[in-house]
Amino acid sequence: MKSLHQNFKNIEEEIIFLKKKRKAIILSHFYQDEDIQDIADFIGDSLDLSKKAQNTNADVIVFCGVRFMAEVAKILSPNKKVIIPDIRAGCSLEESCKVEDFKKFKFENPHHIVLSYINCSAEIKAESDIIVTSSNAAKIINSLPKDQKIIFAPDKHLGGYLNRITGRKMKLWNGTCIVHETFSERELVKKKVRLANSKIIAHPECPENILKHADFIGSTSALLKFISSDNSKQFIVATEPHIIHQMKKNEPSKEFIIAPGNDGDCSCSNCPYMELNTLEKLRNCLLNLSPEISINNELILKAKKPLNFMLKLS
Repeated sequence: MKSLHQNFKNIEEEIIFLKKKRKAIILSHFYQDEDIQDIADFIGDSLDLSKKAQNTNADVIVFCGVRFMAEVAKILSPNKKVIIPDIRAGCSLEESCKVEDFKKFKFENPHHIVLSYINCSAEIKAESDIIVTSSNAAKIINSLPKDQKIIFAPDKHLGGYLNRITGRKMKLWNGTCIVHETFSERELVKKKVRLANSKIIAHPECPENILKHADFIGSTSALLKFISSDNSKQFIVATEPHIIHQMKKNEPSKEFIIAPGNDGDCSCSNCPYMELNTLEKLRNCLLNLSPEISINNELILKAKKPLNFMLKLS
């Protein structure tokens, strides 16, 4: 594949050149490879990144994350070209919730409003009344009448956690994140015993048997804030481990340990979808302006309505 320019010292230099030439902005989720995080213009969680991109004058948004995240960027910035390094970068939560099955689920549960976690397809967003994130979900749920019947999709673990902290009895779609299901309760307890002064921090997509041991539960951005505000020097991290790159940058004097899987020390909590994106694919998508995220205008309008409702409530 021929480049637009040949005299680059390394691939990072070529990406920076192409970014300027394309008038592009590079977004990286916390779960991306360290090299991608380091070259991005913005690093964050999915909604925050899309909102930041919306407020720039970039012509092209390169979303280094997974497909539903890039779709949100397109929904919020329909006039910008949105590209992603690898179009196969999906999400187990998104894949667990197909729109035809979800329509049937809604039909079988009348009189419910639909709250959908942002980790879902544009088609599911269009079938929803309100979109939520792990940061704002509890606040939005608490703002609704106590007798309001609610369907929560697609993450049953996040939904169960929200039921417990809000006292609701939301009807949960049976979806899960494959990353957050890899942690072993037995191995986590063993590690905590060995590291008595550590604190366990966890994302609410983890199952209840992991969350019950956590000293702090929160979104990716909340976890980052907590490790800086807390006096502890050692943390066991129960979420996708690439976030530790930013934790080490923010708190270089503290120690961060990946929560263990069944064999005690595996790196099985790496997201296989996030890892599809590489620097080479990032370079290539800037070079070719593809793969591109395309959503028809009707779907954009339908999906944007519950997103806007969320932004109003939160």
